[in-house]
Amino acid sequence: MPLSRRDLLIGSGAASVVAAGGELSLLAAPSSAARWTLPAKRPVKVIENQWIPMQDGVRLAARFWIPEGAEQVPVPVVLEYLPYRLWDDMRWRDDLTAAILAPYGIAFVRVDIRGSGNSEGVKRDEYSEPELNDGVQIIAWLARQPWSNGSVGMRGISWGGINTLQIAARAPAELKAIMPMGCVVNRFADDAHYQGGAYGEQNLAWGTSFKGVLAGPPDPQVVGEDRWEQLWRERLQVTPDIVKLWSEHQRYDAYWKRGSIAETYAAIKCPVYVVDGWGDPYSNIIGELLANLTVPRKGLIGPWGHIFPNVATPLGLEWQYEEVRWWQQWLMGVDTGIMQEPMLRVYLMYQADSQAFPEEIPGRWIAETVWPSPRIRSVNRYFDAGGKLSRKVGNPLPAKYVGDKVVGVTKPQWIYGRPTELEQSPDDKNSLTFDSEPLEEDLEILGYPSARIRVSADVPVAQCAVRLTEVTPEGKSWLVTYNLLNLTRRTSLDSASPLTPGEFYDVEIPLYYIAHRFSKGNRMRVAISAGLWPLIWPAPKTATLTFMLGQSHIVLPVRPKPATEAPFTIPVIHAGPTQNRNTLGLSQYDSDGRVSYQSHGLDHPQSSFVPAVGTTELDGGNRRYEIIEGQPTSCHMLLDHMNAWKRGAWDCTVQYGSEMTCTADEFHLREWVIAKKGDKEIFRRETPSVIKRDLL
Repeated sequence: MPLSRRDLLIGSGAASVVAAGGELSLLAAPSSAARWTLPAKRPVKVIENQWIPMQDGVRLAARFWIPEGAEQVPVPVVLEYLPYRLWDDMRWRDDLTAAILAPYGIAFVRVDIRGSGNSEGVKRDEYSEPELNDGVQIIAWLARQPWSNGSVGMRGISWGGINTLQIAARAPAELKAIMPMGCVVNRFADDAHYQGGAYGEQNLAWGTSFKGVLAGPPDPQVVGEDRWEQLWRERLQVTPDIVKLWSEHQRYDAYWKRGSIAETYAAIKCPVYVVDGWGDPYSNIIGELLANLTVPRKGLIGPWGHIFPNVATPLGLEWQYEEVRWWQQWLMGVDTGIMQEPMLRVYLMYQADSQAFPEEIPGRWIAETVWPSPRIRSVNRYFDAGGKLSRKVGNPLPAKYVGDKVVGVTKPQWIYGRPTELEQSPDDKNSLTFDSEPLEEDLEILGYPSARIRVSADVPVAQCAVRLTEVTPEGKSWLVTYNLLNLTRRTSLDSASPLTPGEFYDVEIPLYYIAHRFSKGNRMRVAISAGLWPLIWPAPKTATLTFMLGQSHIVLPVRPKPATEAPFTIPVIHAGPTQNRNTLGLSQYDSDGRVSYQSHGLDHPQSSFVPAVGTTELDGGNRRYEIIEGQPTSCHMLLDHMNAWKRGAWDCTVQYGSEMTCTADEFHLREWVIAKKGDKEIFRRETPSVIKRDLL
C-alpha cells in the first residue's frame, strides 16, 4: 500500500535502525569549523506529558527533553509542532530528534497542535489561524520557563517545516532561528494540492489522509478516562469535508495566499537554515528561499527523500554535528564558524535515484558561496526536426502531438519515498521526444532548468508536461527533473483564461530544482506530453498540441566544475542498500485500454505495537486509480483508509475516504468518515459534492 506524507514520516523508523549501524565518514573541515566541536553528552530529563495553556483556555499536550543542570544554568529550547500523535505514532521519531539535541545542551519540546493527538480543542484545516496563533504563544511560554535561557528555535519537516516558516513570518520576539525541512513557500503550487495550476492527485490523497489526522481520538492515559470520548466526539463533529474545500479553490487565491511565505518573505526576521532531499519535491523551494530572504540563511539538499537527514538511507548524515552547531550559533551566542561556510551545499547526483536504487546514488557534495550563484550559466538546447536537441536555433517548423495516450506511468507519484519514479522509456514512447548527440564530456547542472515553448492547442483547456531525462547507450531513460503547466494558467496561477484553438502562445515551464551530472557518452532527452497521469488529473478533452520547433527550447543551468570543491564538514553515514521501494506500484493495462493502479490493504492492515504506552495500532487502506486511454473524463480515483488504536478496553477505529469522478465541466466527489468504539459505530458522515471545473 502506498504511503501518505504522514505515513512516510511515521513508517521510516526502520531506516533509523539501519543508519545506526552504518559506516561513518567525515571529510576534512576548514579551519573555522575545526575550532568547533560537539559538546560532551549529559543526562536528559524526559517529561512525558506537560500541558501548555493557551489564552482561550485550551491546553496543548507536549513532551519535553531537558538537559540535566538546566535549572541551574538555563539552556535554549527547540520546538517541533505537529498534528501527528506524539504519544504513540511519532514517539520513536521524536525520541531520535531529542537524541541529537538534548544530550548536547539544547532542550527539545514536541507539541500536538490543538485538536490533534492529546491536545484539547478542534482542528478544521491545515495551517489555520488558531494553529499559528497558538504557535506564537507556545514560543513565548517556552521562553519564560525557569530552565530556558529565553532563546527559542523551531524546526520540523513537512507540516512542521511549513508551519515553522509561517510562524517565523509572525516574528515572535523569542524566536531566534529556525530550521525548516521539506517545506513550501506557495501553498497552492508547492504543496500537495495543485501542480502547475493543474489538479494534483495529492489533493485527493493527502486530503483523505488528513481526514484521518483530524478524526483520531485522544488517549485516555493522558486526557483521562472520563474525558477522552467527549473530546473525540467533538473532533468528529467538526471534521470538515476538506477535499471539497481544497477542490473549490482552483486558483492561487486569498485562501492559498494566507500563509504562503512567497507573499511575505520580508516578514521573516530570524536566521533560516532550510534542508531537504532531492527525492522530495519540496526541495524545489530551497533556491527560492535563499534568493528571496534577506536574513542570515543557509541551505542543504542531500540524496534522500521526504525524511530527516539523520534517518535517511542509504546515505544519511550524523546530523547532530550540524544542527547543534546551528543552534549554538543563534540561540547561545557561540561563534561556531557555521556562517563562514558556503550558503548552499547540495549533493550532485551522477545518476537518477531510480537508476541507482537500492544502492547509494553516486555523486559528490558541492557548494556555492551565495545563491543565486554568479557561476551558473544558462545554456540553450533547441527542439529541432527529426527529434533532435540542437545547440543552435533551427527553422521554425510545426510539430504536432496528439495526447490520446496515457503518459505518467513511470512517474506515478509526487511523494512517497525512494524512489518516486521508474525507468522512463514506456512514457517516452508516448511522448514527443528530442535527443542530444552523445555528450563529448560530462555536463553538470545546478538550479532550475526551464522549458520555453511556443505552443498551440485545438481545445480551450490543455496541459503541457516536460520531462528532462538522461539516456544511456543501451537506451534506458532516467528521470532528471520535470514539471507540468495547465496552459490556461500560462500568465499567472491566480488568474486563468481559455486557450484560443490554433493560436500560438509563448509559455515557460520551470522544472524542479536539481543538481545532476550528465555523463560523457550519454544523451540528454526532453520528453513532452499533454499530461502526467495519475500524478495530475487530466484536462477535460484530448488535446492535440502543436509546437514550433527551432524556437522552442530548454534552458539548462550549467555549473562549471571548479578546480576544488569546498570541503563537506558533516559526518556521512553509509548504511548499505535501501531495503524497500516505496512506490505506488506498477500500472495494469486491460484489453479495453483501461490503465489502473490498485492496492488492497484494508483486508490485511499493518499492525504495530508501541511498548512505551502499550498501544497496538492498525493501519490499512485500499486505493484504485483508473482511466481509459483517449477518454480523459473516465478518470476515477478511490481511496479508503482505516486507523485503529487498541489497549485493553480502549478500542477505537476511524475509517475515512474519498472518491472522485468527473465530467468535462464538473468534479463529482464523495467523502466519508466513520468512527467506531469497539464494534459500535458512534459517528458517520458521508458527503457528496459537485464542484465546477474552473478551466482545469
